[in-house]
Amino acid sequence: MDKQYPIGQFQFDGDITKNVINRWVNEIEELPRLLRDTVKDLDKGHLDIPYRSGGWTVRQVIHHLADSHMNAYVRFKLALTEHKPVIKPYTEARWAELSDSKLPIDLSIDLLESLHKRWVYLFRNLSAADLERTFSHPDLGEVSIGENIGIYAWHGRIISHISI
Repeated sequence: MDKQYPIGQFQFDGDITKNVINRWVNEIEELPRLLRDTVKDLDKGHLDIPYRSGGWTVRQVIHHLADSHMNAYVRFKLALTEHKPVIKPYTEARWAELSDSKLPIDLSIDLLESLHKRWVYLFRNLSAADLERTFSHPDLGEVSIGENIGIYAWHGRIISHISI
């Protein structure tokens, strides 16, 4: 298992069709509910146990989802309003160590619920031309909005690995 990518890296070799986008958007829409259902029976002690050997705690993973998806939301909006913007990456592991990563998980789940409502609304109103717009990521290169929707559908699949 890859330490940085416990669910493997995002891979998609097909055409990014309207049906594919709809499937990905539905996954993104369902993530907050699935996340809440996944952790509802965990006691507070379980939240601070790494969900896998050498990995983050469940609490850190949940806060990471909020951090990552907030960053992604801004990246999507930049790509929709600017010509091929260069986005700024962030050091995820360092963010996971900041003091706010110790907060109750409901704060991040609530944030994800609101953020995903806006995100899904935005996605469902994109044109075919919008899906082709890109941003430049210093590590990944040029990424289209359509592909990035898939990346974030994939990113939320980490919750299927959270179990203590």
